[in-house]
Amino acid sequence: MREADIQINRVDWITVSIYFALVTIGWFNIYAAVYDSQVEKSIFDVSINSGIQLVWIGTAIVLITIIMVADSRFFENLSLVIYLIFMVLLILTPFVGKEVNGQTLSIGFGSFRIQPGEFAKFATALALAKVMERPTFDLSKKNYQLIAFGVLLLPVILIILQPDTGTAMVYFAMLLMFYREGLPSSYFVLGFGMIAVTLLALGVENNLYLAGAVIAITLILIFLGKRTWQRILAFSLIGLGLIAYIYSLDFVVSKLPPHQQNRIMVLFNPNLDPLGVGWNVTQSKIAIGSGGLLGKGYLEGTQTKFDFVPEQHTDFIFCTLGEEFGWVGSLVVISLFTGLLYRLIIMAERQKTRFTRIYGYCVVSILLFHFMINIAMTIGLFPVVGIPLPFFSYGGSSLWSFTVLLFIFIKMDSSRATQLGRLG
Repeated sequence: MREADIQINRVDWITVSIYFALVTIGWFNIYAAVYDSQVEKSIFDVSINSGIQLVWIGTAIVLITIIMVADSRFFENLSLVIYLIFMVLLILTPFVGKEVNGQTLSIGFGSFRIQPGEFAKFATALALAKVMERPTFDLSKKNYQLIAFGVLLLPVILIILQPDTGTAMVYFAMLLMFYREGLPSSYFVLGFGMIAVTLLALGVENNLYLAGAVIAITLILIFLGKRTWQRILAFSLIGLGLIAYIYSLDFVVSKLPPHQQNRIMVLFNPNLDPLGVGWNVTQSKIAIGSGGLLGKGYLEGTQTKFDFVPEQHTDFIFCTLGEEFGWVGSLVVISLFTGLLYRLIIMAERQKTRFTRIYGYCVVSILLFHFMINIAMTIGLFPVVGIPLPFFSYGGSSLWSFTVLLFIFIKMDSSRATQLGRLG
């Protein structure tokens, strides 16, 4: 049997099927989000978002075909070149891109435009896989940590300059891959601890109470253990550092753009401005809650019909699903995403090369972050940050970038029989 035939037989068709299921359900929901019973345009009409999305789905299939017929070694051999190309595009975007709502995210010609920040995700994943593929690359050592963090943080810095905080946040999801590859758990304990302190500091009305709690805990830790000067000094410095961090948050938040400040405040107080900055989330929760168990029926969502939820075809597409298909429909889609992530973890663990395994875990990390944050955002558990739901939300750059990200890994996985066993 020819090598091409072997690879076709090794394609993970379960993953491919879940992809097309999500894309198809997303397409129908995009039509529902823009449906107008007074006009009743066809779902295929390219003058509305569903028709445009269908064109993008068609071009995504072309991208899939190109990826699947290409040599899987192409992506590995040119991974650093691909990374450098997208870093250059990110540098150029603020200067030659189109500004929309104070952000310069896309570049292109005429009506054809792409967002380099979206495509740089798979480029960064490839670059990380390339620099970390050597068995000697040890994330427990500081010099290797600096290399890996450097590759990861470069696109983050360039995207923040656009500015696009939501997209920049996604890149930190790849720290999950770092953990799988040996980054000490102390980094994650510190990271989650800082997140917890940040949420507490932003949530309480008076930082004096939180500072008092830090002092009390610090004193307890000092007196419960052996009271050497080194231990007392270490805990005292940590406590002082936390207190300084708590009081610096107000200053940092005050320097954020007003819309970002408002989104953070609304997270902790949904009733702060229900007719203003809190409108999106409030209406989204109403839409999802009104769907009940089975939903109101396809194209029957009242929140959708009367445009109560802005951006309902993009970042808030999940509330369309919740309103029209209810808890059952939401559960089906969440199960599809969960099944996809589980399948990708299985695929990553069965790889014969460290390069493909690392790339696979980057794919898992990025999709998991988008999935969790988007849904948390629509139900008011996370600030609104402009994170699309993969394969579901309206948008060419979003669909294409997720498609390329996923199918590069599917292609690599289908070629694993020819991979050299060089796991680290």
